[in-house]
Amino acid sequence: MNGVTRPRTDVSVITSGHDVADARLHRIVAALIRAGLTVEVLGVGNPDDGPTGAIVRTTVRGSLPRRAFRAVTMTWRTTGAVIVCMDPDTAIGCVTVRAVRGRKLVVDVHEDYAALLDDRSWATGLRGWLARRLVTLATTVAARADLTVVADEHVPPPAGRCRRRLVVRNLPDLSLMGSASGGYSGGDAALRAVYVGDVRWSRGLESMIEALGAAPGWSLDIVGPVSREDAPWLEERLGRPDAAGRVRVHGRQPPAAAWRIAGGAAVGLALLEDTPAFRAAMPTKVYEYLAAGMAVLATALPRVERVLAESGAGAVVRDADEAASFLRFWSSAGKQDLTKMRAAARAWADGFYRDESPYDVLASELAALGAAKE
Repeated sequence: MNGVTRPRTDVSVITSGHDVADARLHRIVAALIRAGLTVEVLGVGNPDDGPTGAIVRTTVRGSLPRRAFRAVTMTWRTTGAVIVCMDPDTAIGCVTVRAVRGRKLVVDVHEDYAALLDDRSWATGLRGWLARRLVTLATTVAARADLTVVADEHVPPPAGRCRRRLVVRNLPDLSLMGSASGGYSGGDAALRAVYVGDVRWSRGLESMIEALGAAPGWSLDIVGPVSREDAPWLEERLGRPDAAGRVRVHGRQPPAAAWRIAGGAAVGLALLEDTPAFRAAMPTKVYEYLAAGMAVLATALPRVERVLAESGAGAVVRDADEAASFLRFWSSAGKQDLTKMRAAARAWADGFYRDESPYDVLASELAALGAAKE
């Protein structure tokens, strides 16, 4: 595309590692477009899976060295007055572009990356050391950005280090969930469970499959990318008699497509391991399940426990055996309990989503940043 002059946009959203189907990316871009801003997205994956209304340009994922090269070079191909970086490496890559071209820099820190590395089997030895140095540098860059966006209060960098810090929690955008956000409307619950999100061991992959295998009559839809490390195990496990034909793996999907698949299920699963990154977090999927009128089966993460106790719309379990026990109960003597929980989920969601969307607040901030440049 050398020699081609691209039209200027208000905001460039860039990512070296996230697929353009990423849910948070879609939520941010949808809010920017609602605010009347023009948006381009540079990332990886199928451009058709990118956010509706944005200019989407993608490349193949490739190796880690290729990602590093992409993180540096893609920043120079942006056209936006404001650049939103969604990865630590792209944030570092934007420093020079910001200085040379006078762009406004926004860094979206949507996870505690240092804690997350404890959940990655590859983050050991020299590779782990380099990853941690990268995270430290990226956190410094994020703190010096024109706007630092964090997904929760506990996510670094803290407010005291930042020029300006805005918390944009990973709440669902109900408009991207389509009819699934209409919730449960009564009637007998179909014996179908769902999981929406990244698919890996630490996010409850084994527990989900084992629970499903021990709960005859139930089926499970898994919507999300399966980690390379866990894909062989999953393929072998789904071939066993207790799971064969009862688990459907749909792979990565953009949000609207994901919820067309997930919508109408009776139960949402969030059987995450108790890792440092997950312990302080609130999984977006739990909010989404409640908005879709699903009962929730979750492991005992503190914030999830509080939401389920407040809503009365689910159960906390210790392991796959307890999860299977609830599924068996809900398909027999506990059918009415499941019905009540699904109704409670929707009632809780109706009260929870009354405030202004944090993504719309972010869109206003980015519009102001872009105007300040002119």
